[in-house]
Amino acid sequence: MKKILVTGGTTFVSKYVAQYFVNAGYEVFVLNRNSKPQVPGVKLIEGDRHNLGGVLKDMFFDVVADITAYNENDIIDLVKELGFFEQYIMISSSAVYPEYGVQPFLEESEKSENKFWGAYGTDKIAAEKALLERVKDAYILRPPYLYGPMNNVYREAFVFDCALADRKFYLPKDGSMKLQFFHVKDLCSLMEVIMKEKPGEHILNVGNAEVVSIKDWVTKCYESLGKIPDFVNVYKEIEQRNYFSFYNYEYYLDVSRQSKIYPETMSLEEGLKDTVKWYLEHSTEVNKKPYFEYIDENLAVKWHY
Repeated sequence: MKKILVTGGTTFVSKYVAQYFVNAGYEVFVLNRNSKPQVPGVKLIEGDRHNLGGVLKDMFFDVVADITAYNENDIIDLVKELGFFEQYIMISSSAVYPEYGVQPFLEESEKSENKFWGAYGTDKIAAEKALLERVKDAYILRPPYLYGPMNNVYREAFVFDCALADRKFYLPKDGSMKLQFFHVKDLCSLMEVIMKEKPGEHILNVGNAEVVSIKDWVTKCYESLGKIPDFVNVYKEIEQRNYFSFYNYEYYLDVSRQSKIYPETMSLEEGLKDTVKWYLEHSTEVNKKPYFEYIDENLAVKWHY
């Protein structure tokens, strides 16, 4: 039985990763401060990755799945505490690519500050660099927007709430802005392929090969609940994050490297049905934002489109 160390393990991606590999029969260790409920079946290593005091020095892991590395110190402080391991997989982000870059972004594309993501992206760049300096054969995965069960970010859940309340949906402009998604189960399955096959390419953009307009994405969210959206197009120059889940930033990744080892990804339709099933039973686990309040106070009453 392979041993996996998962950093985090209690929130969205890291929680799903822990659950996935427990269900797949792996021996899963999670490293966290034990401030939230643990996934059943994991073995807890209670501690802060910045102050481990040698607790990992005598332990062996087949794989370190680093889901919670957000800056270079996160990498430096963990790697120096690790004893023995065979593979290291870090989840990075598409935020490492600047918004002005040529798209689709390739793994070799320029990496620098993205004005929408700011320090989140530059810190991920620094984390990648720190990791490769210390673990030269590490794998680095750069996903677009992740979604699926356990997502505590108010993205698809916001649209589900609109559909459940039979509200009009306030759509930025004509809704043609395109986004790229990746279901968290696909992320886990890809990680498992990397663990087993040890592919030669170590830095991979990951995600669905196709992009989707925000209008089509909202429509698919509604359809997962058997409903049809009634759109109101918002053309006023206002910050769309006040009433919508995403920045006014269209981008997509070239995922050719991923497709060589993991060619089939879950369709958005299937993924959203999976997600809404979870959400209907766990809506209180999502960190909701006051989009409804903003819409009701600033869009629904005062302005016409």
